[in-house]
Amino acid sequence: MVRPKHITIAGAGLVGSLLAVILNRRGYRVTIFEKRPDLRTSDISAGRSINLALANRGTHALRLAGLMHDVETLLIPMRGRMLHEWGEPAEFWPYGQREHEVIYSVSRGELNNLMMTAAETECLTQIHFSHEIQSVDFEKNEFRVLDHQTGNTRIESFEYLIGADGGGSEVRQALVDAADGSFTAEMLDHDYKELEIPAGPGNTFQIEKEALHIWPRGGFMLIALPNLDGSFTVTLFMPSQGEISFEKLTDPDVVIEFFREQFPSAIEFLPFLAEDFFSNPTGELGTIRCDTWVYRNSMLLGDAAHAIVPFHGQGMNCGFEDCAKLNDLLDQYDDDWEVAAAEFEKARKPNADAIADMALENYVIMRDSVSDAEFQLKKEIGFKLEQKFPQQFIPRYSMVMFHDIPYAEALHRGKIQDEIMNQIIRGNDPNDIDMTLAERLIQAELSPLEFAF
Repeated sequence: MVRPKHITIAGAGLVGSLLAVILNRRGYRVTIFEKRPDLRTSDISAGRSINLALANRGTHALRLAGLMHDVETLLIPMRGRMLHEWGEPAEFWPYGQREHEVIYSVSRGELNNLMMTAAETECLTQIHFSHEIQSVDFEKNEFRVLDHQTGNTRIESFEYLIGADGGGSEVRQALVDAADGSFTAEMLDHDYKELEIPAGPGNTFQIEKEALHIWPRGGFMLIALPNLDGSFTVTLFMPSQGEISFEKLTDPDVVIEFFREQFPSAIEFLPFLAEDFFSNPTGELGTIRCDTWVYRNSMLLGDAAHAIVPFHGQGMNCGFEDCAKLNDLLDQYDDDWEVAAAEFEKARKPNADAIADMALENYVIMRDSVSDAEFQLKKEIGFKLEQKFPQQFIPRYSMVMFHDIPYAEALHRGKIQDEIMNQIIRGNDPNDIDMTLAERLIQAELSPLEFAF
């Protein structure tokens, strides 16, 4: 394939906007077609994942794009989980044991706006808002696009097309049809609803600022992430149907009574609970697994290729890592897109599958296991083993959030480490472990790691 001069991206969301900046800095001309209106002039995000958790994989890609300095002004560090057990005082559990091992709460809208502006003003990317790609002809290198402002459709040509248009990607549908591929959408039988803890007097934070708050309740949970204005975005995750489910929360009195029973330490901070509950949409949760990411002169990135549930805070970070890894491969193969794209799919798909599995597993951990005595014991023991064997034993959460260790390797090593802990635990005291056996098992089963972060 001759190196294309012009890249067309479907989607001006987080991944599409970041990719535009990175590719423009490589010397490519970039045009984006985005089906939504301009987020900077239209309020269309209410009740839809306003907050995100930015971690090391994401910050690495933002530094690569030269955007991290500006992004830093949007971030609030979250140093751990604040657990709100029913009837118990809140308890803080750190994510890591080093000063830099934190994740950051960031507004999806503010981050997206910053990157779109950088793409347009610094990199001269042209973004066509309210333009929805409806079909793609890969034989003619053309696509049909609907202009929602005029209601008219037209045909556009492309040299190279990248689908970064999210979980409902039209480019993905066209690509798998043309390539005789397939994808699955595995919908979770749990939904989510976003609420808000408003700021206190003088934009003060009414609960701990530098923490991700969790009210775990077994089959469901409530979480809260801080915002720069002193408020918290609160999200209720629970089954869509059943005895305790969204289908049972049918009127304001029922909702308020449910929160009084299940989240008594939270309801005092939710003065607009009923209003928010019935004005904000109920969101669905699902996992996209696609068997074909590349076809001719087109490819998929981010949620279009591998949407995941939000319970490991890695959807955005994984998409940003896609951008960084594609950039690395273009460096490695001298901008030979045919080779780079093929290697990208080969390298990234196993890792996308791994983080999808870990995200689903982490939902169970967050809503249930995080308050379990065995989970907490293993967390303490994991920290002790990391201190003694820092190049070999790293808690799985830390491998995912604070390093660039491939997701598939983190999943694999995490299983080995869990089995090692099962063998060395003697009782309920994190200090009462068989360290001699631990060292023998770790040296035999866990090879030393090299870190980029």
